[in-house]
Amino acid sequence: MTSDETSFQTSDQTAPPVSSAPAIRLDLDGDLLALFRAVCDAPSVSGDEKALADAIEAALRPLAHLDVVRDGNAIVARTHLGRPRRVVIAGHIDTVPLTDPPNLPTRVVGEGAQAEVWGRGTVDMKGGLTVQLALAASLTAPTQDVTWVFYDLEEVASDLNGLGRLARNHPELLQGDFAILGEATAAGIEGGCNGTLRVEVRVPGVAAHSARAWMGSNAIHSASVVLDRLAAYEPASIEVEGLVYREGMNAVGIRGGIAGNVIPDECVVTVNYRFAPSRSLPDAEAHVRDLFSGFEVVVTDAAPGARPGLDDPLAADFAATVLEITGGAPAPKYGWTDVARFAEMGIPAVNFGPGDPVLAHKDDERCPVGHLALCHDALHAWLTR
Repeated sequence: MTSDETSFQTSDQTAPPVSSAPAIRLDLDGDLLALFRAVCDAPSVSGDEKALADAIEAALRPLAHLDVVRDGNAIVARTHLGRPRRVVIAGHIDTVPLTDPPNLPTRVVGEGAQAEVWGRGTVDMKGGLTVQLALAASLTAPTQDVTWVFYDLEEVASDLNGLGRLARNHPELLQGDFAILGEATAAGIEGGCNGTLRVEVRVPGVAAHSARAWMGSNAIHSASVVLDRLAAYEPASIEVEGLVYREGMNAVGIRGGIAGNVIPDECVVTVNYRFAPSRSLPDAEAHVRDLFSGFEVVVTDAAPGARPGLDDPLAADFAATVLEITGGAPAPKYGWTDVARFAEMGIPAVNFGPGDPVLAHKDDERCPVGHLALCHDALHAWLTR
């Protein structure tokens, strides 16, 4: 994600459905491209991750150097080598729904390192997932203890998120000194993330028959004041620990009216504010309420951002390795990701994975094969130096 655009949508889902997908076999010792396509082709739309979770567990559990724990459709695999530091490397296994017609199975366009794999999940975020799986199997003696986390239900409502469930039910499994989230970053580090705040700005009116409109007050017409304030709003660019985060304030929905012959007595404009991680949730809410003073503002969803954390010694060392191998200098993460959950636990975290985040969730989602190798090599080098 990035996945943040759907991570906070409301959902009626209370429990994942039982998957009817056939058993999947993942060869963690084989070709990275073949593993990538197998992971992508495995059905795993949010709520239907069981078959892929089963395959990940089956592939990791026989490995003697890993202690494997399962919680629902989340898999946690840990080394216990007595290293002085522990790194958590995490990624979600679910995707947004397929297109119609389906954009799976994957297809390869081009040749060699310039080739691209097309299909759902190739960017968000099965490239990062593939790198995690390959390294979890091959790194039997990393220089730091590693916790590999493969979690479910990231692309739906926040309260269902598998990483959040692990943090609530088994926080000891996520403890570490530094965390890396394998979200797509085009093989460069994206530090921290913006926060997100979603509100409803409610505009009142007076109902009347549309044949006698002068007897009422049209709330939809009055909503023009809210839209004018948004159109005139100039989002800030805020530097946080050397990275510049671009904010945004946008109407993302509008509703009003109950019938074609009734003057609407209420219009509701849904506004999403993406704010720099230097702001707290109360600061962000106060900013939005100030912009829409005179109107009722109701917060419907909120999540704090995460500061870059690149001043942490482990994070700085990792960033140096990535720059050396991929050429990717640290940049800000504009969207919201689960690095914020690690930040809430006091664990510095960055985003790092294959694929261009601009293509996440798009019908033409695709990932360069070369990104897989770059991310694999950078993580391997850092975890063995």
